[in-house]
Amino acid sequence: MTNSSLLKIACCLAALFAMAGCGKKFNPASGAASPAQVVETGNGGLITVDHPEQFPLVAAGRIEQPDKLNVTGSVFPDISREIPVISMANGRVVDIKARLDDNVKKGQLLFSVQSLDISNAFDTYVKASADEQLANKAYLRAQDLYQHGAISQAMLEQAEDTEKDAKADLVAADEQLKIFGVNKEHPSPIVNVFAPTSGVIVAQNITNDAAAGVTLSGTATAFTIADLSEVWILCDVYENDLPKVRLGQEAQINLAAYPGNLLTGRVSDIGPVLDPTIRTAKVRIEVANPGILRLGMFVTATLLSRTATTHATVPATAILHLHDREWVYVPEGQGQFKRVEVDAGDMLPGGQQVILSGLAPDDQVVKDVLNLEATVEAQ
Repeated sequence: MTNSSLLKIACCLAALFAMAGCGKKFNPASGAASPAQVVETGNGGLITVDHPEQFPLVAAGRIEQPDKLNVTGSVFPDISREIPVISMANGRVVDIKARLDDNVKKGQLLFSVQSLDISNAFDTYVKASADEQLANKAYLRAQDLYQHGAISQAMLEQAEDTEKDAKADLVAADEQLKIFGVNKEHPSPIVNVFAPTSGVIVAQNITNDAAAGVTLSGTATAFTIADLSEVWILCDVYENDLPKVRLGQEAQINLAAYPGNLLTGRVSDIGPVLDPTIRTAKVRIEVANPGILRLGMFVTATLLSRTATTHATVPATAILHLHDREWVYVPEGQGQFKRVEVDAGDMLPGGQQVILSGLAPDDQVVKDVLNLEATVEAQ
C-alpha cells in the first residue's frame, strides 16, 4: 500500500471520530436542552453556569418580629422556697422515714431522734408545775391573811410576785416541750421530726445512728426540702448583650430534654457582677414548673424584645445547611451565582424561614439550592 493510500485512510478515520463526538454533544432529534455546565471561579463561592434559567429565583419576603437574644442556662431551686429541716432536740437518729430525692408532703414524718433533752425538759416542766401550784396556794393564803390584817401589803405583793415568777417558769417549760414536740400527758425520749412544707428533698445530711440537733458540731440541717413548683433558670449573658436584657422581660424556655415543650418565664434579676474570666453576668429567670423541670437541667432561653425588627424571609429550600452554617445563593448576573452566609431564624407557615442577617427583604435568591448544589457536585 502506498503512502498516499495510508494518508487517505487516516483522514477518513479522523472524520468518522469527529462526527461521533458531535453526536454525543448534541442530539437535534431529542429537542432536550443541554445540561447546565458549572464553572467555579474560586472567588468567594462564586460559580458560573451555562444555563442559569434552570435555577429559578425568588424574591425574599419581609416580616416584623421582636428582637431575640438566645442564651443558655441551667435549672436551680428558688432559694426562697428551700426550707431546712432541723431537729431542735440533740440526740441520736434512730429511724429515717425519707430519703434524698423523695417527694414529701407537709406534716409527713421524716425521722426520729432519741434525746436526753426531752428528759431534762420534762423534768423542768414537772418542777415548774409543782412550784407554780405551791406559789399559787401561798398567794391565795396571803390574800386571806391580808384581808384579816395579819400581814402587811408588802408581804402580799411579795407573794404575788413569787406566784407570777412561778407561772412564767411553767409557761416557759411548757413551750420547751411544744418545741420538741413532746406530749405532756405521754412523754417519750423519742422526738419525731415532720416535714414543715411539701416538696422534694434536695439535700440529706443524716444517716441512721448519726447525731442530730441544733447545738451539735457540723450542720444542724438534717434535710433540705425545696418547693419546685416554681424554679429559677440562671443564664450567662455576655457583657455586650446586657443592654438587651431588662427586668420583667419575657423569656421562652426551650428544653434540651423535651424539645416539644416551650415554657414561658420572666427575668427577675440581672446580676450586678461580671465574671472576670468570660465577661458574663448571671440573669435569673423565674418560671412555673409543669413537673418536667429538674434541677441542673440544661435549657436555652430566648429573651424577647418589646421592639420589632424587619427581617427577610425565604423558602426553606433556598437555604443550604453546611458545616453548622447556613448559606443562600444570590444571582450576580451573566450566569453567575454567589454563595452568601446568612443567619437563619424561626420556621414559618408555608415552608418559609426567617433570615435574621445576611439578606435583606426583596433580595433575590435561588429557590432550590439543593438543585444547584447537585449540579455543582455532578460536574
